[in-house]
Amino acid sequence: MLKGYWVAHVDVKDQRVFEEYKQAAARPFARYGARFLVRAGQYDVREGEMHPHTVVIEFPTFADAMACYDDPDHQAAKAIRDPIADGDLVIVEGFGG
Repeated sequence: MLKGYWVAHVDVKDQRVFEEYKQAAARPFARYGARFLVRAGQYDVREGEMHPHTVVIEFPTFADAMACYDDPDHQAAKAIRDPIADGDLVIVEGFGG
C-alpha cells in the first residue's frame, strides 16, 4: 500500500484561532496515523504563487488520508479553521517506484 499525503498551502489570518484548530485536529490526525513532514518553516517560492504557510502530512495509506479528511472530528476542526484561513489542500498518493 502506498502512503497518502495532504499537501496544503494556507494563509492564516488569526494565529490564536488557528491554534484552536490544531488542538481540535490532533485527535483525528492521531487516529489515522498522521505524521507532519512540513509545518510552515522557511520557504522560497521559485515558480508560481503560494500562500505563506505550507504543510505536508504523511499518512500510512491514501485511504487513511482520505478518511481523516472526511472524519467528523476533522470536519469539526475544519469549521474552526475555515473563517480564519484561506488556502489550497490536495490529498495525493505517494510514489511507489
